[in-house]
Amino acid sequence: MIDHVNYIHDHCLANGLTVAVAESVTAGQLQLNFSRATNASQFFQGGITAYNTGQKVKHLQVEPIHALECNAVSQQVAIQMALGVCALFNSTVGIAATGYATPAPELGIYTLYAYYAITCKGLVLAAGKIVPIAKDPEEVMQEYAQKIIDACCRHFKERENMEAAEQIN
Repeated sequence: MIDHVNYIHDHCLANGLTVAVAESVTAGQLQLNFSRATNASQFFQGGITAYNTGQKVKHLQVEPIHALECNAVSQQVAIQMALGVCALFNSTVGIAATGYATPAPELGIYTLYAYYAITCKGLVLAAGKIVPIAKDPEEVMQEYAQKIIDACCRHFKERENMEAAEQIN
């Protein structure tokens, strides 16, 4: 995973970008991984772990009515978290994750899943749903973090390939 984080670091430095992270379901795993990058402070602004709906609304400007309807777990909430963390940390790239690492029978949640979003300069670059293979909560959180970092890396590589193709034409 550190190779992908270092790739994101290099891409951000080459393009004048910085990263901030908003997470709940990953409980700090994304922040931990980005902090391990070589010279992390050159591109990583920091992050927030907002574990409940109230904190997501207060700190990340998540729309409260929708958030209450879905326990703050939806694609829309992930996007709002990514946009909100950019504003909170004065960052150009926002990465967010929200979901379930353990079943929540009281909410009717028996299948684990998470939503993530990656934004850049106010635009959604990538967003999706992850259904983990792992069952152990800690392994689920690590799997979510890995897949989100992979998605960010993949998006940046696709962007570089498109820019290279445009230069050829």
